Amino acid sequence: MANKKNWDVIVIGSGPGGLAAAIEAKKNGAQDVLIVERDVELGGILLQCIHNGFGLELFGEDLPGPMYAQKFINEALKLGVKTRLDTMVMDVTPTRKVYVTKRDGFEELEARAIVLAMGCRERTRPQIRIPGTRPAGVFTAGLAQQFVNIEGWMPGERFVILGSGDIGMIMARRLTFEGGKVERVLEIMPYLTGLTRNYVQCLLDFDIPLQLRHTVSRIMGNDRVEAVEAVQVDERWRPIPGTEEIIPCDTLLLSVGLIPENELSRQAGVAIDPVTGGPYVNEDMETNVPGIFAAGNVVHVYDLVDWVTAAGYVAGRGAAKCAIAQRKGVGREVPLRPGENVRQVVPHRMRKDALVEGDVKLQMRVTQPMEQRVSVQLLDGEDVITQHTERYARPGEMVTLKISQKAYDAVNRAESLTVRVVEK
Repeated sequence: MANKKNWDVIVIGSGPGGLAAAIEAKKNGAQDVLIVERDVELGGILLQCIHNGFGLELFGEDLPGPMYAQKFINEALKLGVKTRLDTMVMDVTPTRKVYVTKRDGFEELEARAIVLAMGCRERTRPQIRIPGTRPAGVFTAGLAQQFVNIEGWMPGERFVILGSGDIGMIMARRLTFEGGKVERVLEIMPYLTGLTRNYVQCLLDFDIPLQLRHTVSRIMGNDRVEAVEAVQVDERWRPIPGTEEIIPCDTLLLSVGLIPENELSRQAGVAIDPVTGGPYVNEDMETNVPGIFAAGNVVHVYDLVDWVTAAGYVAGRGAAKCAIAQRKGVGREVPLRPGENVRQVVPHRMRKDALVEGDVKLQMRVTQPMEQRVSVQLLDGEDVITQHTERYARPGEMVTLKISQKAYDAVNRAESLTVRVVEK
């Protein structure tokens, strides 16, 4: 059956967002649901994330990545979701045609709804333009994670990690477990860019030093990395003369940010938000192209896999409604804009009558650390529609605001809505 040409819903990618979308589409009435996955196994990046920390919000369990993924793989297969593994999607069209290729050739599939769940990729050395020689021993943190956790191969012995993202901090601990020496973690920003819990559990607990406002200004070595030059930077990220330091090492890991994987989205005519790097979406995770939805890190990079799964559920429900022609009241939409201290907010827009169906959840990132109590607010002009209080807000940790059904009248009257985070 997986070789059939016409589907209710096709999901591209089988990570946590894609699996959740396929499951929820099937549960909400989509008869024929297909996952297309370029790898030989379902699960996406979770398969190499053997550390714990997954499932705390959804299951109240502290699971490793492969075990978390297996729960959803089992459920998807039990529901009758079909799969095409080792299959690369080459093109997606606005008319919901999906072109795939395998060893046996090129093929065209059609869907009533498509869910884009390709995840994200890491920034590499050329994208951040580190000067110096071009020796072996420069890896992204995720690639090093695959080598260590999947291939059973240590990429080096003495490490410097550039960037305090979660993967980099987790790999600092993992490499230490395997007998490596992590000399230090360098972060160009004046604050942590990953979760505080990973800083505590992966760096502080293992006495791995973190230097903020520092970066790598030069890579040194011939055949193999021999050292890196670290330097302190000012508030405009410019190197401060006289602060250079040579750190001997044989490996540099880069944990310098993730980019939503949206080449296929652009091919389909999906509009991309330059701030998040992902599609503009509404509260159903539908893009500007009717019938094409997006789920998980392809929209914006989440802190927790549980939140990726939750976004996949939303996209799957929306795709099912579209596929079985039961979408209610498309109607007018109201834009959601980032306001004071907010860098980005997702979704970017919502139907004015969306609250008839239930609460709508907004997720955002702030522009600077705010280490005292803050008020997260939704405004129509200067009028506060809803708000709630958080103990703090940090750029490395998402902030959530739930719009309840009680706000229906206010949202329905608004021409645009703004989200802001202010100190109390």
